[in-house]
Amino acid sequence: CTTLPSGIAKVMKRLHYPLDVILLCVRWYVAYSLSLRNLEEMMAERGFEVDHSTVHRWVIKLVPLFEKAFRQHKRPVGKSWRMDETYIKVGGQWKYLYRAVDKAGNTVDFLLRARRDKAAARRYFEKAIEQNGDPQTITVDKSGANLAALQAINGERQTPIKIRQIKYLNNIVEQDHRAIKRIIKPMMGFKNFGCARVILSGIEVMYMIRKGQMKDAAIKRTVAEQFYSLVM
Repeated sequence: CTTLPSGIAKVMKRLHYPLDVILLCVRWYVAYSLSLRNLEEMMAERGFEVDHSTVHRWVIKLVPLFEKAFRQHKRPVGKSWRMDETYIKVGGQWKYLYRAVDKAGNTVDFLLRARRDKAAARRYFEKAIEQNGDPQTITVDKSGANLAALQAINGERQTPIKIRQIKYLNNIVEQDHRAIKRIIKPMMGFKNFGCARVILSGIEVMYMIRKGQMKDAAIKRTVAEQFYSLVM
């Protein structure tokens, strides 16, 4: 019998389905280009009657636990970051997913914001630095908001971060957005900001595991086993 960590055990008590079914649905939803109705049909083929709204509830409740655990097991990233934002549709309106990768393509961090401005960019950089330590260099696009945010942060630092605005160096993060966009395409946009933030964090965590960004990746475990180990 598996003893679950208290956080997930508390959530699982209220979900009324076998643990393996719940975790499989959550993993598939954040790992592959599937809609909630796809998952409902796939579970029916396996003999489980699970409504698509139930799967959505599992995702919203469990993904924050996965993200919290992953951040404790995330490998350090490099000191040269490439940052860019991409558009995400939420409630029929465009919102902005701020993301950065290091020069090896490892995800530094991510943050969904309602606006694309200096304040949003600054909040992203502050979060990324808090979670990942100080970079030596950050490359951004020609956006004045991103540059202004970095300059404001540098104004409060003893050792400034080197800022570059070189378009071709940011190709790596622009291409990296595609993996996230591919997963969310069948979702047909998010209903609200809170759900979007949670689901995107699950997609980002799974993508980082695929990239080998979880500590102990040297232990021969599949991507699925690494994902499940975060809450088991």
